[in-house]
Amino acid sequence: MTASQARQGNSTSSVLGRRLGAELLHLRTAAGFTQPQAATVLSASTAKIAKMEGGWVPVRDPDIRALCELYEVHDPNIVGGLLELARVDRERRKAKGWWDNYTIHGVMQEYVTLESAATTIRVWQSAFVPGLLQTTAYVRALRSGPITSAAMSRQSDEEFVAARIARQQRLSGEAPLSLHAVIYEAVLRNFPGGVRTARSQLDHLVGMADLPNVTLQVFPFSAGTHFGLNGSFNIISFAEPGAMDIVYVEAPFAQRWVEGGDGATAYDELFEMIAERSLEEQESVSFLHKLRKEL
Repeated sequence: MTASQARQGNSTSSVLGRRLGAELLHLRTAAGFTQPQAATVLSASTAKIAKMEGGWVPVRDPDIRALCELYEVHDPNIVGGLLELARVDRERRKAKGWWDNYTIHGVMQEYVTLESAATTIRVWQSAFVPGLLQTTAYVRALRSGPITSAAMSRQSDEEFVAARIARQQRLSGEAPLSLHAVIYEAVLRNFPGGVRTARSQLDHLVGMADLPNVTLQVFPFSAGTHFGLNGSFNIISFAEPGAMDIVYVEAPFAQRWVEGGDGATAYDELFEMIAERSLEEQESVSFLHKLRKEL
């Protein structure tokens, strides 16, 4: 879906709910059961199964266990992954956090809540420094640029900057987010705001790369081209990477979710290919130092 949320009556379809529902639907059809048969096991209506599989309602752990038993799914990794995804979705639906203090519109409204619940995020950026690694000066320079998205234009300058910086608290404190960011060399040679912004941002990237929960790599021009140059994307994981991933794909004036399945797997494989062809971590830091000296 291109919208961050969809509504059906009083129900809300969430990204995580749709991801979980797609897994339940896949397991049911693979096992050869109908929605009415699944509903009988839960002593529920067929409509409830439809809402669960559509991501419209939060799913209880007992229902997941009962359905897995019906579908003869006994792999603890699969069952555990479904339970974890359901838990995170339930918490996300009622979550309150720093974002409640800001006006955040569109797809980013849901993205920041998912980011707050994630364990790992892998980022490929071909256009900008990743949001979690931006300095205040860099954010201000982006804000004052000639092209601003509709969501950005609905926030005041100060609110936009403050909200962007507030996101970065996920990289510190207890249970910090694990971030693996790969940045295209062009991003590091085309800074908004000029030399002063570039210097402070490069210094900041070097400092962030030193954090134990941050892996930073540079994809240099010398590594050639690849399909990922078509656009940037973030792979969001809530358990072991690859198990229940959701992908957030960016394009000018549009964003979309890839909610698991072959699509998410393709992005996972693309990210791994990009990372393998990028400079190693220490080489990337040395590259940042080199660029800094050239300014």
